[in-house]
Amino acid sequence: MGQGSPAGGSGVRGGGGAEGRGAAPEGYEAAALLEWARAAVDPELHRAITSLPDSMRRVALYHFGRQNADGTPATGNAGKAIRPALVLAAARALGGRQVWWGAADRAAEGAELLALRAAAAVELVHNFTLLHDDVMDRDTTRRHRPTAWTVFGDADAILAGDALQALAQRLLAEDPHPAAPAAAARLASCVVELCAGQHADTALELRAPGEVTLEECLAMAEAKTGALLGCACALGALYAGANEADVEALEAFGREAGLAFQLIDDVIGIWGDPYRTGKPAGADLLARKKSLPVAAALASGTPAAAELAELYELPPGEGDLERTVLAVERAGGRDWAQTQAADRMSRAVHQLSRAVPDPEAAGGLLALAEFVTRRST
Repeated sequence: MGQGSPAGGSGVRGGGGAEGRGAAPEGYEAAALLEWARAAVDPELHRAITSLPDSMRRVALYHFGRQNADGTPATGNAGKAIRPALVLAAARALGGRQVWWGAADRAAEGAELLALRAAAAVELVHNFTLLHDDVMDRDTTRRHRPTAWTVFGDADAILAGDALQALAQRLLAEDPHPAAPAAAARLASCVVELCAGQHADTALELRAPGEVTLEECLAMAEAKTGALLGCACALGALYAGANEADVEALEAFGREAGLAFQLIDDVIGIWGDPYRTGKPAGADLLARKKSLPVAAALASGTPAAAELAELYELPPGEGDLERTVLAVERAGGRDWAQTQAADRMSRAVHQLSRAVPDPEAAGGLLALAEFVTRRST
């Protein structure tokens, strides 16, 4: 998987042209696809980020793990590149094989722009949301290092996030590909949905446990996570020249896989190993967030649900975290989330089969979806 960029130079792997990025893996091993997608999209991301004014560029380069806070080169973790990988895998699944630069189907230099700008745009939007979410949630750690707002302050982190979103739209506005206008419109609509999902998330924190329904929490999770994964798949389909029905089926696939991703992510957030996740365990519980396992536990009608509701009504105190974790588990929140993730994955596969009935052609998307829903806690 992509573990960030090497220090020095441009801060990206691979060269500026198609040949420098190498051919995509022949098989459908998720780790190899993610590694390749990161290397392929990094030059486009680097060009976009380094076009920013100094004040925002330094925050963005720090957030992506390419610089330390003092501006010196860093070998950080830029994330797994799941969303750009979905763009490229969707384009390939629906016939846009030239985006993968295989030795047998390498296109002319102008083909570099096919789907890559869309993949970079999706990754920029994703990181815009991370910068803003960290400020709003007061998270102090991401990818095993202090979050941008703790280093540069709230204002600089927010402005850098705003700039990343603008860069995403500029990439598509400047893209000569005929699908770019439709992709830009879809991505803009996705950003609006992401904002609505984040607003719902913060609003739910202020409501008493008994006033929040599981359906509300599922809708919030789909908007916050499913929307962008669905958009990534839809953009890949658009760049492959797919018809409207196939584009919509790919978006539905991504949304369902995204919800499965969020369910597993919520489980990891409570029971995961901080050494592996890069974030403290139980942070959402201490913030009294209505994550999906918590919402399911609260709705279970069990004695443990009543205990959890009582804990959530009070500010977190010393020793409360362990009690809260046990209450969520005893009320069935963990089991429900894991079962629901498997169900959502099944729905995702069904949606994918509508547009890509050939399992061989769908292999890359299936491998990526399975990867994000089978992570270890």
